Amino acid sequence: MISRVAITPKAAELLRSLRESHDKPLMFHQSGGCCDGSAPMCFTEGTFMTGSSDVHLGDLDFGGPETAPVWISREQFNYWSHTHITIDVVPGRGAGFSIEGPTGRRFIIRSRVFSEQEASELVAPRSG
Repeated sequence: MISRVAITPKAAELLRSLRESHDKPLMFHQSGGCCDGSAPMCFTEGTFMTGSSDVHLGDLDFGGPETAPVWISREQFNYWSHTHITIDVVPGRGAGFSIEGPTGRRFIIRSRVFSEQEASELVAPRSG
């Protein structure tokens, strides 16, 4: 099965640190623009409520006690459905309400277009 989402080792390290400091499961929501551009925003589970207009891209194994689900708005997914998304981290201030803000680092998206072979093997994502 082809994954739609992945995480870099440095982003996984930050996610583990955030998981430890917040002592709650974490999740991502890929924003659709506006104030935070198209930044992946990290929340403690239950802080950001997903709904039927959100698409579950997959779950990140970051070496923590559980995986972190990654969601995207359906409208944004329609634009990005042909791309593999990798969550990375760089120096800077985190987006809006994303919990990494105080760390001096921020999550970013790196993407690439799926190959024809990968695209033919993709499984349809589920809605929230």
